[in-house]
Amino acid sequence: MFSALLDTCVLVPSRARDVLLEIASTGAYRPLWSAEILDELERTLRTLLGKRGTSPEETDAYLTRLFRQMRIAFPDASVTGWERLVSTVELPDPDDRHVVAAAVAGRADVIVTDNLADFPPSALPAPVTRQSLDDFLLDELGLHPDLVIKAVRAIAARTGRSGPTLAAYDIATYLRTHGAPAFGERLLVVLGQAATPAS
Repeated sequence: MFSALLDTCVLVPSRARDVLLEIASTGAYRPLWSAEILDELERTLRTLLGKRGTSPEETDAYLTRLFRQMRIAFPDASVTGWERLVSTVELPDPDDRHVVAAAVAGRADVIVTDNLADFPPSALPAPVTRQSLDDFLLDELGLHPDLVIKAVRAIAARTGRSGPTLAAYDIATYLRTHGAPAFGERLLVVLGQAATPAS
């Protein structure tokens, strides 16, 4: 199965993370990450939630629930044995080497990241490539339109419990202006076609 290592930066925004993981749950691709990526994710979310005024107790409960759900939904996503490969990777920022090492150890086809400049193609060992969140989601929509629509509708169906109720269109519109413009635009078109009965 096509495998994608998800860099921390694409897992931080909750809506992007929901879409990435919900699409993965349909079997469209296999998500991968490492303990280091999850540690970075926890630190970043803790900081962001703190800035929003979320109490430490609420933050702890949220993060515990999030990481438990990720482990249960994707028990084979966590890559191990990547540490020994770090020293073989050369990148502009040495702190990013663990991402490529995990991609190699996990046999990922692609690294999904919005920090493209940190992962120049010439520094990636074949066959690993890198894609932005927008390009990756656009490819998934092109390859698996029914699964992507199913995933976005599943996310919409879960909204309304602790915030506003959203339709699939709302999620597509949000992504169009928050990190995945081409995907959001295309998804709006595809959702419109899916809602139109065939004549």
